[in-house]
Amino acid sequence: MRDSRETFVNHAFVTGYPIKHSRSPLIHGYWLKQLGLPGSYRAHEVKPEEFETFIAKLRDGTAGFCGGNVTIPHKELACRLADRPDELSQELGAANTLWLQDGKVHATNTDGRGFVANLDERAEGWERASTAVVLGAGGASRAVIQAVRDRGIKTIHVVNRTVERAQELADRFGSAIKAHPMGALQEVMTGAGLFINTTSLGMDGNEAPVIDFGVMAADAVVTDIVYVPLKTPILAQAEAQGFTIVDGLGMLLHQAAPGFELWFGCRPTVDAALRQLIIDDMDKH
Repeated sequence: MRDSRETFVNHAFVTGYPIKHSRSPLIHGYWLKQLGLPGSYRAHEVKPEEFETFIAKLRDGTAGFCGGNVTIPHKELACRLADRPDELSQELGAANTLWLQDGKVHATNTDGRGFVANLDERAEGWERASTAVVLGAGGASRAVIQAVRDRGIKTIHVVNRTVERAQELADRFGSAIKAHPMGALQEVMTGAGLFINTTSLGMDGNEAPVIDFGVMAADAVVTDIVYVPLKTPILAQAEAQGFTIVDGLGMLLHQAAPGFELWFGCRPTVDAALRQLIIDDMDKH
């Protein structure tokens, strides 16, 4: 056991390549200050060819970190290199949260938990939908599909330009997942209660297709994991058509909380002040 007279200060990281634009240090820095906890959280850039060495140094303590977050392009390798990846990250084949315990590197993925926590906060009752439509079959869609499936959505239609990629997700996540080409979008949206954009369509001012959300259930929720801009073209269309919308910023905030608790021993709160802090930072860039 630790001697109560000693002061232990934990240091955590976010790593990726590149990493300088990450807002995670702002989020965790806010919580450390708010809760009055010692410790630090900083961006630590690691090149892909150096990532295995970084994990070895994390494991033996020479990196000086108790754990941290992993982002693009290291998530898959982080899962493979971890000594104790949990079932969630193993099914995904990707980890975004690491922590040291008993000399072993443990791993999980909190992206899906962040996604559903955001919906819980901003569109209560969303999980009553029986059918969801997921636009896109890239890496970002995996955690979303897993989380929505695990919350009991019975049918999840994955629509993608390359239907083979959507089929890979159906093969990975089970019979609830149905793969479709883009041409089937309107058909599978008919009567659906949840629409999720996991593509980069509409990000940073990029164009997005015109979508008729009117075929969905009257109480349907439309959400986008993109948060720059906060109200994406897809969300703007859905809102104009009278649907409840949920932006992607909350996913970023909520996915951070489980890791913070692992590293610093205290569960933080996603509050309005934190959300505004990140919005203000987005406005600067």
